[in-house]
Amino acid sequence: MPHDLEGLIKFITSDETWHQRLADVLEEHFLPALETFGLDFEDLGDLLGDDWPMVLWGGGLEDLLNRKFGPNNENAADAYLERHGSKESAQTQAYIAGLRDAPVSLYEVSAIVPGKSMVLRDLLSDADPVTVREKSATQMLQQWDRIAVRVVRQGDHNVISGALLPFDPDAVAMFEDGLRTVLKLNPKDDLRLTQDQLQRSAPLFTNAWLFAHLPNLLDPEPPQISNSDGDDLVFHDLRFVLATGVTQKRVASRLSQSAELVATGSKDWTWLAVDNPGGTRRGAGLVLDNAMSGSSVLGSLTLKGKALTLSVDSVARAERGETLILELLGNLVKPPLTAIQTVEQMMAEENPETGSPDEEDIPPALARQIAHEHLDRHYRDTLDQPIPALGDKTPRQASRSAAGKKQVIAWLKTIENRSARQTSSPVADYDFSWMWDELDLSDHRK
Repeated sequence: MPHDLEGLIKFITSDETWHQRLADVLEEHFLPALETFGLDFEDLGDLLGDDWPMVLWGGGLEDLLNRKFGPNNENAADAYLERHGSKESAQTQAYIAGLRDAPVSLYEVSAIVPGKSMVLRDLLSDADPVTVREKSATQMLQQWDRIAVRVVRQGDHNVISGALLPFDPDAVAMFEDGLRTVLKLNPKDDLRLTQDQLQRSAPLFTNAWLFAHLPNLLDPEPPQISNSDGDDLVFHDLRFVLATGVTQKRVASRLSQSAELVATGSKDWTWLAVDNPGGTRRGAGLVLDNAMSGSSVLGSLTLKGKALTLSVDSVARAERGETLILELLGNLVKPPLTAIQTVEQMMAEENPETGSPDEEDIPPALARQIAHEHLDRHYRDTLDQPIPALGDKTPRQASRSAAGKKQVIAWLKTIENRSARQTSSPVADYDFSWMWDELDLSDHRK
């Protein structure tokens, strides 16, 4: 913790009333996960590592300091400061009082100055971003990371509390779902909470974090992944080269005659399962299913240059899609050339650390230059490609509306954060600012 709270902890744990109240608060933070997974608190050290149980315990302690009890609104921080505050430095007294008044919240990290400071934006309120002084956390966090923590005012500056929990996308989604359920919030509304709601939600941060992390630690075997047809995921790109003299216009005209193909752009189509309007999910384990207009999406088509590319996620869909395209286009296209990629291969591509041994012989400066030039070309092309996370619109198209702009900002933050977290890779320091400029969104990157 950034301050010595030994005296405060000794006071709470040696006083029968406050010790019991702390135990009750900790139960709210830990019991749901411990009961669900059949664990004791002592088991968490073996699963999470020695440090995390104490960070989580510290979150429970901070929650206690934030609460009031009984008809007289008794507070542990006030009780300690009244009885023993004179033994503490003025700085520690101010910190304890700050913990009493600061609710935990979910923050987005930006403008990191390692070893010095960072900017935190509260994702659960409309409060202005705040700059906090911090040494150790700024050495580990990356741009657009999300953390659960308390921001405490210290004189003329802000600091963070000791119980900092990093929230990955799974933990964020789990927390937001739990928050909407507990507080009975509309799923479509932005999460904007009052101070009272934040204070009452403190145990949800611990619960969401534990439920997001423990399953993989207890059962590290990857889940079975399939599409909604029950097919194993094997990604196929079928490239149909246009026959000599055939124009894109003729191909597009033929494609428009199929009820299974829905135009999503002048040269893009989505292939729908019109024979399965309910989008019935037949897969086992983790089922990846994308739906449009109430029907499952089977694939996507893009007409570019002298070729039509069909992208699907299984062997069966590749065979079915090839038949569909050849029936529609006949001699307008040549038989397809197919590129196949498994889930494991895709994951390996997304993790440059698993590259070939030859890469180790490339000088770091050259590897960085090559990687950055590749990313420049890749993302320059991506700005004009439909993105599923953007409703199959291109980033340029989506950024023209208010709703789409929010989606594009979230998408940009995700890819920038994912790149920054590959700390041992030459892509870690890739500068994404040009993409924000290109989409006229630079003001939202601060």
